[in-house]
Amino acid sequence: MITWSKAVRVLSQALLILGIVLLSVFAVAHIHRLLGSGADRAIFESSRVLPESEFSAGFGIGAGEAVTLAGESTVSSPQVAYVAKPASYSSGESIGVLRIASLGMEVPVLEGTERITLNRGVGRIAGTALPGLGGNIGIAGHRDSFFRPLRKIRRGDEIELLTRSGRHVYRVDQIKVTNPKDVSVLQPRPTPSLTLVTCYPFYYLGPAPKRYIVTASLDSRSSTEAVTKAW
Repeated sequence: MITWSKAVRVLSQALLILGIVLLSVFAVAHIHRLLGSGADRAIFESSRVLPESEFSAGFGIGAGEAVTLAGESTVSSPQVAYVAKPASYSSGESIGVLRIASLGMEVPVLEGTERITLNRGVGRIAGTALPGLGGNIGIAGHRDSFFRPLRKIRRGDEIELLTRSGRHVYRVDQIKVTNPKDVSVLQPRPTPSLTLVTCYPFYYLGPAPKRYIVTASLDSRSSTEAVTKAW
């Protein structure tokens, strides 16, 4: 017959082992995030110095694709005029670097919003525009990692998007909270735009019920610098 003290000892050991396993999983995921993020920034840094003629410029225009908001909700995209599918980007491939100096934030931008992709950086939402083609570029990221600093962003803040097509500077003009099915935030606007999407509330336990949206318009006076220039 198992005594009460022995049962407590067995349970304590089991909980200790479970804690070690969970801690190990967290550590591996965190290391993967740090190494992957650094590697993707290095890949972009090396690619930006190549002659412009070596970049593939063939992009196809297609109908609306599926849009995943922060990897948690998939709905049909309403965007038509500027929907683009890259001929040279595969899922998880580095597109560029997103930088917000006011938040001390710099993160690689990758193609797609798969779970493993968003563990390494932030991802371009399928069905939204590509840098350099006009339209509204949608970028999603997790609220508990790379996009956590967005909770402190303010209207008028500068957002830099460094890509193969050059350096594009945007100014934040709208911040709002909406529901996951509201894809109107990804529609083309009167001027070329950038829309950042993450889950909300930032400190919510479990799948967050809302989406935090940051929309910025292109500042044409300080954008489209040659990709081979220093930044």
